Amino acid sequence: MIVTPTAIADVLVIEPNVFGDDRGFFFESFNHAKFEAAIGKPVKFVQDNHSKSAENVLRGLHYQTQQPQGKLVRVVQGVVFDVAVDMRKSSPTFGLWIGEILSADNKKQLWIPEGFAHGFVVLSKTAEFLYKTTDYYAPEFERCIAWNDPDIDIKWPINGAALLSAKDRLGKPFAEAECF
Repeated sequence: MIVTPTAIADVLVIEPNVFGDDRGFFFESFNHAKFEAAIGKPVKFVQDNHSKSAENVLRGLHYQTQQPQGKLVRVVQGVVFDVAVDMRKSSPTFGLWIGEILSADNKKQLWIPEGFAHGFVVLSKTAEFLYKTTDYYAPEFERCIAWNDPDIDIKWPINGAALLSAKDRLGKPFAEAECF
């Protein structure tokens, strides 16, 4: 696998070695030992999630103030623009974001460690999104930052209006967000 740091060094793009021919392809989507070696620390995933969304559905920006979740995310059908926002006050990249195109075709994964808000928008007709988390979902600790917050100024490559859940429409400004 190829591991590439992003502009926020703790967030990594992971590209698997894909073996393909006219019959199809094979790749190792997760190997615990290789993953820990790549990120340089032990990690324990406790939950796998799978979502399907339509074009222009924007989910996020979510994080948990307690039981923070590291996430290893990938797309198995379609295309998304995936975003991580650094919520760690002590970090030199606090308040900055990175975005990456993840698709079934490019097979890229994004490692988003604890201390980040996360969101994505679907760029294809539909997309199926898989992710592993390092802690369990705890709705009482979940927080949401407004996807279009001007202080963060994410450049979402969306064509049309973002389709948001009721919860995501209530996202708070970054300036009011609880941070790590």
